[in-house]
Amino acid sequence: MRILHTSDWHLGQTLHQYERGFEHARFLDWLLDTLEAERVDALLIAGDIFDHTNPSAASQQQLYRFLRQARQRVPHLSIVMTAGNHDSPGRIEAPGPLLSLLDASAIGAVGSFGRSAEALDWEAQLDRLIVPLRDRAGQIAAWCIALPFLRPADLPRIEGGADTDPYLTGMAQLYRQAWERVQARRAPDQAVVAMGHCHMTGGQVSEESERRLVIGGAQALPAAMFDPGIAYVALGHLHLAQRVGGDETRRYCGSPLPLSFSEVDYPHQVLLVELAGEAVASVRELRIPRAVELLRVPKQPAPLEQVLAALEALDLPARPEAEQPYLQVRVRLSQPEPGLRASVEAALAGKPVRLVRIETSSVRTVATDATPTTSVEELAALEPADFFGRLYRHRFGNEPAPELARAFDELLVQAQEEVK
Repeated sequence: MRILHTSDWHLGQTLHQYERGFEHARFLDWLLDTLEAERVDALLIAGDIFDHTNPSAASQQQLYRFLRQARQRVPHLSIVMTAGNHDSPGRIEAPGPLLSLLDASAIGAVGSFGRSAEALDWEAQLDRLIVPLRDRAGQIAAWCIALPFLRPADLPRIEGGADTDPYLTGMAQLYRQAWERVQARRAPDQAVVAMGHCHMTGGQVSEESERRLVIGGAQALPAAMFDPGIAYVALGHLHLAQRVGGDETRRYCGSPLPLSFSEVDYPHQVLLVELAGEAVASVRELRIPRAVELLRVPKQPAPLEQVLAALEALDLPARPEAEQPYLQVRVRLSQPEPGLRASVEAALAGKPVRLVRIETSSVRTVATDATPTTSVEELAALEPADFFGRLYRHRFGNEPAPELARAFDELLVQAQEEVK
């Protein structure tokens, strides 16, 4: 049996001011071709399907159009998708009755909306999390424990000592109970796979584009909570494709698009998992073609003159706007440059590129002596001009130019007069 593991689509995401529907459409077209070409039996989408809890109509249409086309292209395909921390659990589950016609399961939450964890029938909830996966002949070949992103209030209360973390304990118990329950259902040679949208211990985070999951002091979950009998764990949340603890069968597939410039060098991919009986026979990484490039000019921050020269030297082929590269400009400044953006835009005039961000950094030319600590009382006693001078020296390592100091004084006088 072949399973394709993907996650963190973030449909509806924008890169600063630019919406990315074209890139997501290209990815979904590639995914349809891949499902068919690789003869995939089950598609697992491990959370963060949308970028917002209230996604646009266009983003929702994009998802449901894909699901319909996937079922048409691969008629026997089983689909399991779970909610991530960016998703609305209710919105993910709402079309469930219609999705069942496509043999698609959508699990947004554990339990019924609006009811506390203590009030739930946990036996019934566990049944909802266990999904059969069928092969090309329509026979059950594997089982999936499909857990969405869960918060402390979603979990049963676990009594323990002062050192017991209720979130970690609750998550471990939920996976353990689901594992025990699936044992009563599966036949010999039927594998069990698990899904999760969480931060595992040791996972590498993309700081610019991932919301940190800090829950009751617990930032990461241990891989040991997955029973060794679980053949494969399909994880979502972290955008960098990675193995958990180096284990080939506990994996983050990563996001299909770079969601920030910090992800420009990530190996964006999906994972094709081949099951043989109860075990994993192989895991193959399928790289996703990048529809739109992300450019950093220069690669490392440089003085403005060098940056402008590099921008003017850019030679890019003409493309429709939706296919034009996104550009991050990286400038190292030795003094303020009020006309920085105008200079950058002039250097880019007529070039088929979309300026997303100008990143600035400063050169410190002062000695390496540490700056003495300033007390709150000393800060309160500083005049605005003194504070401005200190901030400038801290940022640029030298004194502000006389004309800049005069401009600050003029602004200060103007502000004081307006207050009067």
